Amino acid sequence: MNWILAATTAALLAATVPRVDLSFLAPIALTPLVVALHRESSWRVRFLQGWLAGILYWFAVCYWIQGVLEREGGLGAAGGWAAFLLFCLAKGLHFAVFSAFGGIVVRRWFTLPAIAALWTGIERTNGPLGFTWFLLGNAGIDMSIPMRLAPVLGVYGLSFVFAMTAAGFAMAALKRPRTELLWLLALPLLYLLPPVPVGERGHEQAVYVQPNVPTDLRWTSQEREGLNRRLEVLTLSAGIRAHDPAPRLILWPETPAPLYYYEDRDLQATLATLARVTKSYVAAGVVGRTPSGSPTNSAVIVGPGGELLERYDKIRLVPFGEFVPPLFGFVNKITAEAGDFRPGKRVVVFPTGEHKTGVFICYEAVFPDLVRQFVAGGAEVLVNISNDGYFGRTAAREQHLKIARMRAAENRRWILRATNDGITATIDPSGRLTHVVEPYIATSLRTQFQYNTALTLYTRFGDWFAWSCLAGGLLAVVARQFPAYRAPEKNANL
Repeated sequence: MNWILAATTAALLAATVPRVDLSFLAPIALTPLVVALHRESSWRVRFLQGWLAGILYWFAVCYWIQGVLEREGGLGAAGGWAAFLLFCLAKGLHFAVFSAFGGIVVRRWFTLPAIAALWTGIERTNGPLGFTWFLLGNAGIDMSIPMRLAPVLGVYGLSFVFAMTAAGFAMAALKRPRTELLWLLALPLLYLLPPVPVGERGHEQAVYVQPNVPTDLRWTSQEREGLNRRLEVLTLSAGIRAHDPAPRLILWPETPAPLYYYEDRDLQATLATLARVTKSYVAAGVVGRTPSGSPTNSAVIVGPGGELLERYDKIRLVPFGEFVPPLFGFVNKITAEAGDFRPGKRVVVFPTGEHKTGVFICYEAVFPDLVRQFVAGGAEVLVNISNDGYFGRTAAREQHLKIARMRAAENRRWILRATNDGITATIDPSGRLTHVVEPYIATSLRTQFQYNTALTLYTRFGDWFAWSCLAGGLLAVVARQFPAYRAPEKNANL
């Protein structure tokens, strides 16, 4: 039964993620696993049961990785499945550790916050330990009350609430003392936080360029030249309109092709001409170079005068796409420089006239603490350029977009999301979608946004709550190991 309960939690968690997207299950998704932890006395068995739940969860949510490795990585079907299963085994260990430790604290008066803290803290370790994706809190993006926590504690605040609620349901099902459920009385305090702002209308204009370039195209100099012309035509068709003001920003996606800005004089001239003609700031994904000549996945912005303003080099690289993790050295290269890309070392905020713009690239959307640094550094609007073409027509696109929406809500910033073939979208400071471009077509169009300057508590202070949860959860585990003091019984015969 405990094994079935662990597998049920995996299914419920996966069901909260697009495309199933049953987000209302988030507050109970962990309940079956917590019940199993209460029933199982052996930490080794709990570890294995949690590992099973983790393997099943990552398999169900990130199934698209197999296709990427098969098609783009050149591993074939068998190699793609082998590498993907190894990935699931590795990522499932987070669940295993949670289960091993969680079973230690499930019979105490502090069970609910301890379980929630362990889950939230271990979630925070996903990124530093190699790969992170859809966190439990992301399921709450359309829940108005839990979302009040986003600008205060970030997505981890929502994860904590959902995990504690699930633990409460588990304790109720197990008929634990009602006093252990009193922690749930803190949840109505969410109503005291400022409500999620109503829909905001933007007054500034930006242009999206979605070129819809096939990811499997073999690039020649002629193909690159043709792409430059296509991008130019698409840009001008929406960037210059009679009776319309010049757009503030023109956004090309993350490198849809190996666009070597510093080596390609034609590309430099194209961007400079477009910026001058449209009187706009043009942001583009390009391949840059480190001082030693190694490639970087970069974004540049060219000013209205045709001058290059600055360059940002992607800090968080994609496993398998831009670098190959040590355990997966047999994986072939997916992009032209995969395994050779070098990460950037600093967050760059672009000066765009009297305003400032932060540009983060693709996979970096899954790192809350990184995105907030752009805003803390002065960014009044955020731009997310991406090339989700490698995902194929899978749920990864919807998952990626939902994750990006949480970044907007955490920092109360508009996010302009420009992609190669979808999902190109505009996200308001509450995390709502105000404009979604039809995917899988070559197009360009205008969207509206607004510059904002206020800083949220999450922007100012970052992930202190998530790290405190990790420390507090581990402290609860340690505290549980100390034997409870019992007064010596008096000898009735004395």
